[in-house]
Amino acid sequence: MAQYLMSVLYDAADLATAEEMAAIDVFNDQLQAEGHWVFAGGLASPSSATVVDGRDGEPVFTDGPYVESKEHVAGFWIIEAPHLDVALRLAALGSKHCNRRVELRPFLG
Repeated sequence: MAQYLMSVLYDAADLATAEEMAAIDVFNDQLQAEGHWVFAGGLASPSSATVVDGRDGEPVFTDGPYVESKEHVAGFWIIEAPHLDVALRLAALGSKHCNRRVELRPFLG
């Protein structure tokens, strides 16, 4: 089975509502019951980010997100699916349950 990253994309700083969190919990339970679950998590706001650049000698630490953008990754799922069609179906369900857009990308392997 291939693994995919489903990134939850959002354009506001507020967190998911209680209703959205309940729907996400239902979706998480479904992923686990069907054997697609690998890992998932929500992320703090982009303002809490630190960009680390260790390419040239001493690392440089910069506060804030790497890219200033209206939209950011608010959370993610890592899933397993036998093929792309299943992963796309799961991404559509994830988008519906969290009430956000979802970007689906396969892991290289």
